[in-house]
Amino acid sequence: MSQPDHITALDLHYPSREELPDDVKKYFDVCDAKLGMIPNVLKAYSQNLAQLEVFSRFYNEMMFGDSNLTTLEREMLAVAVSSQNHCFYCIAAHGAAVRNYSGDPALGELLAINYRAAELSTRHRAMLDFAVKMTVSPDCIEESDRQALRDAGFSDRDIWDIANVAGFYNMTNRVAGAVDMQPNPEYHSQAR
Repeated sequence: MSQPDHITALDLHYPSREELPDDVKKYFDVCDAKLGMIPNVLKAYSQNLAQLEVFSRFYNEMMFGDSNLTTLEREMLAVAVSSQNHCFYCIAAHGAAVRNYSGDPALGELLAINYRAAELSTRHRAMLDFAVKMTVSPDCIEESDRQALRDAGFSDRDIWDIANVAGFYNMTNRVAGAVDMQPNPEYHSQAR
């Protein structure tokens, strides 16, 4: 069964490529070349160019900026957090990225359904345990949770990055759910 053919459930003006400023057209061209599509989240944000610029910069910094966390680890965090929040958009999009970066077509689904069922390294299990606890009960994070990450080999800077990536997806999951943002259909068949 296919999903509704819409970006979000909101009646907003999502500009066509021709209506976009040149810098946004170039950014979308890069997305199209790298991904074979313009992610619906970017199309949705294009209705407010200031928000698109801030969102894109923050996303790119969280996911590809300077960090000891690998891109795969950041994508794993995105899926585990999104699973807890039942965010269809992010589970589909970042599950595809996990499949792509890991080369494991089952890992994205395992993380989306129950990361505890996946065969993960001690490092990855500690990272996902922390991110999920931060998502489900952030008020219960305490020093022993941070220490568990240190014991798994993470530095305090890494803990900062884990918390920021998890926090970013908690925000985006809530926005995507609130507006019924739909993932691009292409995500469902990527890296399978």
